[in-house]
Amino acid sequence: MSNYWYREQRSTTASSVELLNELRRYRESNTRMRSRVRDDMGMGEKDLLALRLLLAADAEDRSVRQRDLAYQLGISAASASALVDRLVNDGFVLRTPHPSDRRSIAVVPTPRGHHEVRETLHSMHARMLAVAEAMTPEDRAVVTTFFRDLNHSLDEPHSSEEPLSARPAAQRRCGAAQEEEAT
Repeated sequence: MSNYWYREQRSTTASSVELLNELRRYRESNTRMRSRVRDDMGMGEKDLLALRLLLAADAEDRSVRQRDLAYQLGISAASASALVDRLVNDGFVLRTPHPSDRRSIAVVPTPRGHHEVRETLHSMHARMLAVAEAMTPEDRAVVTTFFRDLNHSLDEPHSSEEPLSARPAAQRRCGAAQEEEAT
């Protein structure tokens, strides 16, 4: 796995490949942690992501409509309605009049929603913070710059000369399966 993507690049150092492999392992650990959190809270993946988006918006004093959630989660309006129904029924969110648009309804987290997320994630966030605080300020700056630059590189459009959407469907499926196996 470690050389799959990098064997053609002679200038790639072992430590660079090791760094990217550790990043992949972090992503895998993060995925497993999110699965445990969903199980602990009795929520689906989209439900937890929606609650996370709502908590972040609440912290920034932003109002979120159900249609905003649908857009951010990449789901239909009907799916968003069912998702919000579940979160309301479980006591994690409320539907309230939108503060600036009388025709709209805002979805806001409840105190229980805040409490459940904090209780469930508190120890994990404390462990992550302890790891970050154990680093020197200089090392934190280097790592922060690395992640900022990496995020920027991933946000750039696909650089292939031929867009994936222009390839025949069978080739896209085959290529996607090969990419999935390699990561």
